[in-house]
Formats: sequence, structure tokens, C-alpha cells
Amino acid sequence: MIPKIRTGTGGTYGLVRYLFGPGKRDEHTDQHLVASWNNFAPDPGRNPHHTIAQLAAQLDQPVKAIGDRAPATTIWHCSVRADPGDRHLDDNDWANIARRIVHATGIAPEGDTTACRWVAVRHADDHIHIAATLVRQDGRLAGLSFDRRKAQAEARLIEKDYGLRQLTPGDGTAAKTPTSQERWKAERTGRTETPRETLREAVRQAVAGAGTEQEFFTRLREAGVRVKLRHAPSGDVLGYNVALPGDRNRASEPVWFAGSTLAPDLSLPQIRRRLTNGPIDTAPPRSGTGWSTPAQHRRDAAGIAEHAAALLDQDDDEAAAQLVGAGELLDALAQTSPAASRAELRDAARAFERATRSHIRAENADIRSLRAAARGIVHAGGALGRGEDGGATAMVLSTLVLLALAAARWHSARGHAQQVAASRQAASHLRAAYRQIAATPLRAMREMGQALPEPERHRHEVTIRAALGEPDTRTGTSCQYDALAATLAEAEKAGHDPKALLAEATSWRELNTARRTADVLLWRIRRIADLPANPGQPGSAKAGTSRARPASGRTGTRAEPPAPTRLATDPRRPAPRR
Repeated sequence: MIPKIRTGTGGTYGLVRYLFGPGKRDEHTDQHLVASWNNFAPDPGRNPHHTIAQLAAQLDQPVKAIGDRAPATTIWHCSVRADPGDRHLDDNDWANIARRIVHATGIAPEGDTTACRWVAVRHADDHIHIAATLVRQDGRLAGLSFDRRKAQAEARLIEKDYGLRQLTPGDGTAAKTPTSQERWKAERTGRTETPRETLREAVRQAVAGAGTEQEFFTRLREAGVRVKLRHAPSGDVLGYNVALPGDRNRASEPVWFAGSTLAPDLSLPQIRRRLTNGPIDTAPPRSGTGWSTPAQHRRDAAGIAEHAAALLDQDDDEAAAQLVGAGELLDALAQTSPAASRAELRDAARAFERATRSHIRAENADIRSLRAAARGIVHAGGALGRGEDGGATAMVLSTLVLLALAAARWHSARGHAQQVAASRQAASHLRAAYRQIAATPLRAMREMGQALPEPERHRHEVTIRAALGEPDTRTGTSCQYDALAATLAEAEKAGHDPKALLAEATSWRELNTARRTADVLLWRIRRIADLPANPGQPGSAKAGTSRARPASGRTGTRAEPPAPTRLATDPRRPAPRR
């Protein structure tokens, strides 16, 4: 159940006329009152002798009675909508719900006979509208304080009491949702989403890995977004507004959105804070490391994301910054990934956006590695959905699933219900994208594993089961670990010790949250041993060497980032488990 509060000026006639009218698209039916401040208010919908003007006049009477002492804001309007999957609520149910809402918000506390005047109008099965005036009948002004928060809290109790779908409580850090007018306009103009949502994604993608404020604005303009800067008399930039080309109001003027109205963390001061706390090298990322540039940066990002997940599992408040960096990494992947997985990755980034914000502030955390990884991915450009690019994308997606689940655990420990749901939703989209991208390289690895001589295949399976603590009771071999066995065989040919590789891969963090433990391990091992992410691709693996082993015995949340010149080829190893 979602209550949505708006306020206005003037009299209530226009609002009442709309509530009892046909609606903007003739969607209003059987318009009638279900409750009112005295249970005797005129009902223009059911009584032909009552008029809209009569009802509006009675609502406005306390406001007019105090004359010039009336406040500038006089109208309080709250729509209360049930979920489409909820059971049918009759008029008595809606009347009780309306009384609970006006009581909780302070419009009309129960038993207060001189409170504000209000009515609850029903013109559809799934919602009501509460219209009230903000002057009490005793002439005092309504004492509203945190009415939106109180309405949401009461809605959570109503859901429980009426057996309705229970939504997760918020903490005031969510991005503003599009208004009904914005949604209607988008539908009328043939847009699949509102400009507010399109611009929010564009701004987030522009800031992902941006090195400077100027680069951020340049990226926005290159993405086709109109940008207007707000300057102080001194010439300093105070803020910015964005608009979509062609999106205009009735006066044919562009519809501008300030960054802070798109999301709390997209205001210019918050973006500057991110750029200052996570400064990165703005030199063009280097290539020529043996893999294609998009593939190399995805391989690097996988190692850095592993480290961020390990920090989240240490349950330190300073790890909140890792969520911001992870959000940038997802935004970078969403705009550069293959077409086959782009839709799922966009949905994952949009879902995880909610998980990046809470009231917990990390003052000393360092996210330069994550931001630099996002920058490298953006600058490397689009990746192919096949070959080494596809395999490297699967590699980083496998890690990001674990990172999203680590974020869910971190938020759950702090009671952030909406952020937990957002993290889990992001993990679901990431899994779907992973399945699409990983199918080809995994099939090739399974075929390689099945082609191994039986003794070698069995030997690697015994090694795998021992590393995972599984009893070896089989007389032959199974196909469960074919892809991982092929990876171990490939690493062994390159001069690595399979047992040592497995020991290192399993020590990075617990694997209980992974649905496919073997998949997580094989991608880790391919990264540790510098093996191609897609079998059959040329690699640069050298016997007994490992690119992903830079030692950092530190386990604190403030991670010391690698030097910028090493970021492209030397991602950090995740912190050891504690």
C-alpha cells in the first residue's frame, strides 16, 4: 500500500471537481465518499441533491474563517493505493484506512472534534484520495510534522493488519519516483519511461569513473543530454540542471531537472565529494597486455570487485563507500556490455542504485580502485559478446553476483529493508546476464574437460572435491566439475600447481552464497593463473606466474589502492577471510 502526499494553495474546489470527475482518461467510475470528518459531508457522487461546490465550501470554511491569517499552503491531498495483487477492499475497509491515515499524520487525530476537515473519495477499486484543508476547525493551523514518513509507517501497519502485500520500509534516501503527470506525459508521447528516469540513468553513467567535474559534464553532453549550469556571482558553479531534447512544457520550454531531484547523491556537492574522495588517474588507460582492451579491464574489475565484497563481509560501516564504487562499476558495464546482456545489466544497475544510498556515511574509505576500474571499462568501449570479451564479461559478472549478495548481507545487518531488496534484485539480474554471457565459454570448457584422459580427469576431480571438503565416494568421474577440471588442466600445463590454485581461490571468501561454486572457482583460477577467459583464445600465461597475486595482508576497510599505472594489469587480491 502506497500513500502519496501532495500539498497545494487556494480552495479545494478544483481538487474535489477532479476527484468526482471522469478523470483525465475516463478512468474514474462510481465516484463517492467513503468517509469524512463528521460522516455527514455532502456526497456529490451518490446524492443528486449535493454538489461539488457544496462539498468544497464546507471543506474550505475553516480556512475562510481566519481570513488573512490563513497559511500559504491550505490543501493536503493524499492518495492511498493498494498493490495490484492485494485482495479486494470494500468501502468500510477504505473508510477505516482513511481514518488511520489522517490520525497518524495529524490531520485529524482520533477523538479530536475540532481537527481539520477532510473527505475520502473512492473512484476506483484499488485506491482512495483523501482531501483535507490545513486549518483546524478551532482556527489553529494543522500541526503537520513528518507527515509523509508517518503515512508510510502507518501503511506498513495497515498492510500487516489487512493481510496485504507488505512493502519494505524506507529510510528517506530513495530517489524521487515519477509523478502521475510525468507518467501520463511519457505514455502520451510514446516514451517507454519518464524523462526523470532516463536522465537519472544518464547522470549515473556519466559520473561512473569520471575523473573531473568537467569530464562529467562533457560526458553528459556527449550522451545527448542538455546541461545548464547554475553560477554564483563570482562565476563559481553552484549546481546543474539536465533536460532531454524535445521534452518541453506547455510554454515550449525545456523541462529541467536539478541533479538533487533525480537522486540525493546526484547533486553537484555530492558528485564533487565523490570525485574528491575517490580521485583517479585521468590519463587514458593503457592496453597491449595480451588481451583485448575491454577484456583486460573486465578481468581487472573482477579482482577489484572481489576485494570490495570481502570488505563488505567484514561488516564495517566504512564499507558503505564500497557500495558507491560498486554502483559505478555496474553503471560502466551497463553502458558498454554486449547487446545480449545489456538489458539485464541496465536493470541490475538500476536496482543496485537503491543499495548505494543509506544514512551511513563512510568518511575514511578509499574507492579509487573501483572508480578506476569503472573508468577503464568506459574508456575501453563496448565489448563483444563472444571470444575473450565475452568470457571476461562472464568473469566479472560472476564476481558481481557475490558482491551484490554481500551488499544485501551488509544492509540486512543494519535493518535497511529497501536496500536489501534492491541488492537481491540486482543479484537476480546479474545472474540472468551471467547465464546469457557465460553459456558459450562454459560449454567450451566442459567439452575440454570431457576430452581429458580419464585418469587426469579423475585426478582433478579428486583435487576439487578435497578442496571443497566433499567426500570422494564415486568410483568414476562425473560431469559436475568438467569445466573446472579443464581449467585446472590448462593451468597445470602453464606450470601452476592445481592444489595451490584451488587453495588460494577457496580462501578468498566463503562460497556458501554461490549457487554454482564451481563457476566461481573456475573464473577465479583463470584470473589468478592468467588463463584466457574463453578457451582457445591466445593468452599470456607464464609458467608459475600469477597476475592477480599482489599481496595485501591488510584486512581493514580502508583499502590502500594500487598505483594507477598498475591498475590495468594488477587488480587487488581480496582481503583474507577472518
